[in-house]
Amino acid sequence: MKFPAALAVIIVAGLHFGFLALEMFYWDAPLGRKVFSMTPEQSAQTAMLAANQGLYNGFLAAGLLWGLVARKSDVVIFFLLCVIIAGIFGALTAKPTILLVQAAPGAIALGLTLLARKRRSEIL
Repeated sequence: MKFPAALAVIIVAGLHFGFLALEMFYWDAPLGRKVFSMTPEQSAQTAMLAANQGLYNGFLAAGLLWGLVARKSDVVIFFLLCVIIAGIFGALTAKPTILLVQAAPGAIALGLTLLARKRRSEIL
């Protein structure tokens, strides 16, 4: 995988590890309430749901890094598609800004990954 594609995938994985931290550990803290615009009551009532969501974000990040380390572009592509679909769904059902924060970086990384994969196959 070419460097720009790998860097983009690492950035997306880093974002998702950040989402994991926010949703699992800081949801019911001042930082989480500020980021997600919640009252203390709202964050307390939804903390377990957020922790579950954070765990899934961690799985996405782990899958992306697994694909990079194993040098399996098909694995990376699968997890990037999961990121993009989750971002689109989140934008439609929760906050439109999720499209920019989650889906757009995933789409950029996917485009770079597909381009790197195409160039690699042309060389072989």
